[in-house]
Amino acid sequence: MKILFLTDNFYPETNAAASRVYERAIHWVKEGHEVTLITCCPNFPEGRPFEGYRNCWRNVEYFDGMRVVRVKTYMAANKGVFRRLLDFISFMFSSFLFSFFEEKPDVVMASSPQFFTAISGYLVSLFKRVPYGLEIADLWPESIRAVDAVKGSLFLDFMEKVELFLYRKSDFIIALTPSIKMSMVKRGIDESKIVTVINGVNLDFFKQQKVKDESLVKELQLKDKFVVGYIGTFGMAHNLLNLLKAAKLLRESESDIHFLLVGAGAEKERLREYTRDENLFNVSIVQRQPKEEIPRYWSLCDLAVVHLKDEDTFKTVIPSKIFEAMGVGKPILYCGPESDGSLIVTKEGAGVRVDSSGAEKLAEVIKTLKDDPLTLEQMKFHSAEAAKHYSRKKQADSILKTISQYCLAEKLDEAVEKSPLNSR
Repeated sequence: MKILFLTDNFYPETNAAASRVYERAIHWVKEGHEVTLITCCPNFPEGRPFEGYRNCWRNVEYFDGMRVVRVKTYMAANKGVFRRLLDFISFMFSSFLFSFFEEKPDVVMASSPQFFTAISGYLVSLFKRVPYGLEIADLWPESIRAVDAVKGSLFLDFMEKVELFLYRKSDFIIALTPSIKMSMVKRGIDESKIVTVINGVNLDFFKQQKVKDESLVKELQLKDKFVVGYIGTFGMAHNLLNLLKAAKLLRESESDIHFLLVGAGAEKERLREYTRDENLFNVSIVQRQPKEEIPRYWSLCDLAVVHLKDEDTFKTVIPSKIFEAMGVGKPILYCGPESDGSLIVTKEGAGVRVDSSGAEKLAEVIKTLKDDPLTLEQMKFHSAEAAKHYSRKKQADSILKTISQYCLAEKLDEAVEKSPLNSR
């Protein structure tokens, strides 16, 4: 089967969307399918080409058995609104234009959260005359509203109309959380074409860790420290200032607790400034790391933090950091509204949840967990065990099964139309 997949983010970028699409595509290739991805020059979140890449009109590369077509886009850092919209829109046009250079696939898929990619995917499927699948990781216009990234409602109201149009026109939808599916059904989308496929982790890459990386412990001066770690994007949705406020509360009384933040994003400079201004010597902020280095930094963490802004919108999400933390066998502190994600953490016994509306409770829970090594050990065990149920391979197989069903139905319809019996 030939799969054409459109995605704004892809390896070697390390955000959730890039990792998700890349790791699933590897499994599809291993199953004998042809996978072509149209994406852009890797630049997220700084908005600059990664080392070894150029933002050229079209470049084709092959690795891990897949064909990757990188097209030119307007690049912008993951902050602000206007330039990011230009980035999204430019990829919509480029991905659509250069899709004409590709052979007819059996199916076209596009990945949200930003819906301009989904628009391109829909148009490509129309011109190629093949089924169209839409993957929904976030309810995109709604999540933009939640972080107040766009003032006024006219643009977002328009995008919600586009959102619903694309849902209706898609042949099938992959919803990454049950709440996303529920939201679609409530808004009139046919439930029969929505398949829920929970996110996962590459267990060949994110493996359970027994010891900390000694060279990093020495480099970051973390010897004998209880490390509270956040590894991921520093975005407006994550409200990481709340985590630093908790660090401030614990700075003097709990000198053995150290906060480690690894990543990049719109809030990075703000977090650095707060760390300097408040003299948070118990905080280390490390720049974004290549994907291959991420397990080394996970090894340092005695407690993995998943942090989201306290908004109803984020009740529908399941952050991918949950599964990475499970893969490496870390206890998880989920700081955010009760959600599909927090329920996985608590139901599996892999960690606890606390509201993200205030730093006092967060600091209290961190101290309590640090002083309770038995509970932490139990959470580590349950976290590693839970990871087996959320492997990337299972996710890839579930999506592939859905694609195959719709492609088979399409071929049967074509056969019936061409049948001599049908022409009588």
